[in-house]
This record gives sequence, C-alpha cells and structure tokens, in this order.
Amino acid sequence: MAVTSYRRRWTLDDRAESVWHSLPVDIPADCPGLLVTLTVPSVEGVVIDIGCEGAAGWRGWSGGARRTFAITPTAATPGYLAGDLEPGTWSVVIGLHRLPVEGAELIVEAVTGPVGVVPGLAEYVDATAAIAVPPRPPRRTLPAAPGLKWVAGDFHAHSLHSDGSTPIANLAALGVAAGLDVLAVTDHNTVAHHLELPGLSKQFGIGLIPGQEVTTESGHANAFGDIGVIDFRRPAATWVSEVANRGGLLSINHPLGGDCSWRQPLPQHPPLAEVWHSSWLDHTWGGPIAWWQAWGMSGTTPIGGSDWHNPTSITPPGTPTTWIAVDAAAEGPDELPRAVLEALSAGRTAISASYTAPILLRTGDEFIALDAPNTVLISPDGTRRPIRSEHEALPATPGPHYLIAHNGRIISLCA
Repeated sequence: MAVTSYRRRWTLDDRAESVWHSLPVDIPADCPGLLVTLTVPSVEGVVIDIGCEGAAGWRGWSGGARRTFAITPTAATPGYLAGDLEPGTWSVVIGLHRLPVEGAELIVEAVTGPVGVVPGLAEYVDATAAIAVPPRPPRRTLPAAPGLKWVAGDFHAHSLHSDGSTPIANLAALGVAAGLDVLAVTDHNTVAHHLELPGLSKQFGIGLIPGQEVTTESGHANAFGDIGVIDFRRPAATWVSEVANRGGLLSINHPLGGDCSWRQPLPQHPPLAEVWHSSWLDHTWGGPIAWWQAWGMSGTTPIGGSDWHNPTSITPPGTPTTWIAVDAAAEGPDELPRAVLEALSAGRTAISASYTAPILLRTGDEFIALDAPNTVLISPDGTRRPIRSEHEALPATPGPHYLIAHNGRIISLCA
C-alpha cells in the first residue's frame, strides 16, 4: 500500500490559470486498486469537482457530487470505469468550480492497494435491485409520413453516476411510466454508465440512449452515441468535430439556463440544440425561440430535455416530450436508440410540453396540428396561419415552425 497526499491552498490565481488541475499518482504494476479522498473545508463559496484520468485514458468524474471514489479491476464507484489499473502516471483531476476570495485549502489523498469497500457501490446495487418495471400509459399514435412513425423521447437525464439521486434502473422506470420510448442518460463528464444501458433497456422495454453531458462552467453540451468520452477540458470547438468524427451527435444544452447558459465560442454549430428545457418556466417568455432564431433555426434541429436529477427537479422525465420520426420498421429497445439518432441526423423532430400535450407535426408535405385549436402557426419568415380545429392539416413549408396561443404561450415546436 502506498499513499500520495496533496495539501495546498488554492487561490483565484490558480483558478484564473485553469479551472482544472491534475495531481499525479504513480500506479505500480498489478495494482489492486485506487482509493481517492478529497477533503474540502466547510467554507461558504467553495465548490470543488473531482475525477480521475488513467495512464491510458479517462476513468471517470464525480463533479461536486462525491468526495471519495475507488477504482479496482472488477468494481468502481458509480461514475468511474472498473478495469485493470494500467501502470504509469495517473492523475486525480480537481475542478476549482467555485472559490472564495481568500481561496481554500484542499487535501487530496490517493491510496494504492487493496480496496475493502468501494464507495457508493453497495448502495447503488441495492437500490437497483428494488426497482420494478411500472405499467406504461396508453400509447399515443401520431400521424406520420409514409415509412415513418413517431416515438416519444427525453434527451436529458442524470443518475447516481454523476449528480443524480437514483440508479439508471429508476430512470428507465420513470421513462416507461411517462410513456417514453427512448430516454438519453447523460451523466456529467463520464461514460461509465453506458455499460448498464443495454441490459436495462431490455429489462424495462425502453431504449436507453448513451450520452455524456460535456460540462463546463461556460456551457454544457450533450454528446449522444456510444462514442467514448469527450474531453470537457478541451475547447468546445473540438467537441463538435470530435463527436461528428466518431459518429455521434452533439447538442447545445439549456442555452439560456441561468449560470449554465451557453457562453462557449463555436465557429461551427453542432446539429442539435436543447431549445426546450425544463428551465423554460413560463412559455410566454420568448427567450428560447429568440435564441434559436439568432443561432440559426434552419441548421439546428430542436430537441427537449427534462434534465431530471431527483424528485425535486423542475419537471419529471418526459416533460417536455421530444417526438422523433423514425424508420417504421425499428422496433424494441435494441433498435430504437440507433433509429432515433439517425432520425435526429435527418432533422425529424417535434416537441410538446408533455406526452399528451398539443403538438405540431410535419408529415411529408403537410403540417398537422393536434389538440391545438385557436392557435397560430408561425413560419421562419414570420408568416402566421390560424389553427381552428382539434385536428388540422395545412401545406408544409420549409424550415422549423412553432405553434403559439392567443396569449403568446408557445405550444409546440417542429423541425
């Protein structure tokens, strides 16, 4: 057993140099485990993130949700990848997310050797075992273009693998109970949760889409697809190209989400944006639509996300609901995640406030507005067309559109 300790006062100068700092740890050959503990003073204004980079690549991230983690060849703390500890120089990565003016003294202790108890693992396994498959609400069938069908999804949710309060099994159960066909699990700066998704998709009958929320203080983006980890410490411009080169899709998250609003420079826009996020508290606020218009509606496919973390989150999974027009032949939790990503690439989405809420759909050469009487259809050029009935069809015109009520409330978005 060997102990590597770091005790240091970190200041605003350190944070100005870089938000993230790496503390090296030597991992010997045949190392049976690594246990890391972060001690943070009880001082107002201190928020410290922590994660781990192995000699051969990224091993996981806790953000500010945990103060201790372990990695062994066969098990790891949720949010971290178990597996052989390759010999060489590893790094405990700390993020100086928030520091007071006077700074803060942090203690990091890394112990190499046998790990008796892997922090957080037993609680995660026990909680998972207690979760049953819930009944699904009546399925909503929407009119679609020939060869396609609409499936319901939510593209933003968190588990105990980052700062959520629940195992992935419970996310799956919540998604089923909300009527969803697919749910993206997008834990912060880690892909450790991807290993659970195929088995839980089959168990719960819902397509769990692998995702990573690439998270910095200047903005968050979801990387969708089983494409490995995207390094959040690199410039955001590299996320766009890296995700695309690996065959994934990148989305700007909650671009007007308070202190998590998007403030990263991007010379090339990714294909998706979370235009409708749960933080859109009053749908008469025009901010999300204004941002979408300024960002470039024609080149940006809108999606929605609940950003569910725990029972106190603003909205449950499926609020809003993103509808995706997928290949009609795609069936079951094994096929749907891939079919959904293909449909997103083609820009076939519509968003409603919930699973049963009024919606605007593009079905080939027609728009169909359902359950939205006395609203107005607005085109990218500002043209306005009235919707009078519960089920109304109009000739489709190019570009994203949205429905608005007489009081200015946004009802639905359509790519």
